[in-house]
Amino acid sequence: MPTTPTTPPVPPAPGASTPAPPPALTDVDAYTAGLIDFVTASPSSYHAAAEAARRLEAVGFRRVEETAAWGRDLPGRGCVVRDGALIAWMLPEHPTGRTGVRIVGAHTDSPALKLKPSAALNGCGYQLINAEVYGGPLLNSFLDRELGLAGRLVTRDGAVHLVRTGPVARVAQVAPHLDRGVNDSLRLDRQAHLLPLWSLIDDAVAVGAPTGAAGAGGSAGPTGAEDPTGPARFDDPASRGEPGAVEAHLCELAGISPADLAFHDVLTFPTEAPARFGRHGEFLASSRLDNLTSVHAGLVALQALAGGGGVRDGAQWDARTAVDAVVLVANDHEEVGSATRSGAAGPFLQSVLGRLARVMGFEGDARQALLARSLCVSADAGHAVHPQYPHLHDPVVRPRLNHGPLLKVNASQRYATDAVGAAAWERACAAAGVPHQEFVSNNAVPCGSTIGPITATRLGITTVDVGQPLLSMHSQREMCGVQDGPWLAQALLAYWVGR
Repeated sequence: MPTTPTTPPVPPAPGASTPAPPPALTDVDAYTAGLIDFVTASPSSYHAAAEAARRLEAVGFRRVEETAAWGRDLPGRGCVVRDGALIAWMLPEHPTGRTGVRIVGAHTDSPALKLKPSAALNGCGYQLINAEVYGGPLLNSFLDRELGLAGRLVTRDGAVHLVRTGPVARVAQVAPHLDRGVNDSLRLDRQAHLLPLWSLIDDAVAVGAPTGAAGAGGSAGPTGAEDPTGPARFDDPASRGEPGAVEAHLCELAGISPADLAFHDVLTFPTEAPARFGRHGEFLASSRLDNLTSVHAGLVALQALAGGGGVRDGAQWDARTAVDAVVLVANDHEEVGSATRSGAAGPFLQSVLGRLARVMGFEGDARQALLARSLCVSADAGHAVHPQYPHLHDPVVRPRLNHGPLLKVNASQRYATDAVGAAAWERACAAAGVPHQEFVSNNAVPCGSTIGPITATRLGITTVDVGQPLLSMHSQREMCGVQDGPWLAQALLAYWVGR
């Protein structure tokens, strides 16, 4: 069988002990600081994929392009980015008839507001941002929160420009003085009530500003005025009420001309910094914990693996002796069903696995056998028991924050976990010496799903669903325990090592 090129870790000197897992993997403070940095650097799926690639390149992974042929010079440690998704791998130098692929899957996207084309609307002297709901968020969590814009701009020549703003927008809630029933029953119309405002139309030009905000509160400015009330304060498209004002601002930040912009994929994100809290600093509040907690855990484990770090018993992955290949996939668009070219229902993982199999020498039937020997851990955030809503949880199985990652089980296969996959996860947690918990739904409460069943369906690979427990899932300010992340990363490392 052909030899696969690789960059093996530097072996320990004779008589030296096996390297221990790095502090970023085992130290709660260091791990949490790393997660905060990762979330801050990843306001959109496109930024998350780029930041993950950057971190992997820093530890010796080589980024390759899908558009080039992958031959024998393919790096043994490599990664590829497709839109807002990333796949990274470490290949054994000498694959055999026992070789399989150990996959960890996660996703980079989170619920948000996504900008529509020509995203400015004018109403009552304000300019608002015309956006639609992406995913299934807690709608009220958008209210009274300073939002930034982040994503990608694509110019007419096909070039991609990542862009992010600071706090520029806010969905302002109506005061209880104006709606006396707001504390009894809050109902948010997605078109009328969830458009972030981001600028005032200058009084000097408001009379002539375009309207077009039927769902946003009426006309552009004062009516019946004959003359401007004074000189313009700002000379910019937003103050002039121009329909392309949002795009013009994003282009300015990206250093491109608005005339060159072809289209954009831009979403809102909360700009409030992640924060530790609790009597002992045991909790973390942040946006996008679902599912950047899993992406980060996979990244930290893969970085440790590349550096020769071992699990509790000293075992480590070495390309010269490893049997199985290691793959991390961070898909996009899980929150909207995964049915895209970079989502789990698309061909990205299947295509990359096929190309890697060919480089390792597996063709035809041998490739199918390779997949049959493989395993996927689908890592996605799960639900901790809520102390004020315990009736919504299973009466017996009640996972808690800082008690270990979850094994997620569902009789209708909304999670892909079966007994074979669960046993593999149990072995990994035992080898890492970390606690773990189970999650099952209350029979009367519908269960969400993950990339796990989709991946299992597409590839026929045994798949197990796991994840870090959260509270306030799909809020713009989610909450986790700081100990569960390091434990998840340690278990993923043990799984990749093959324990």
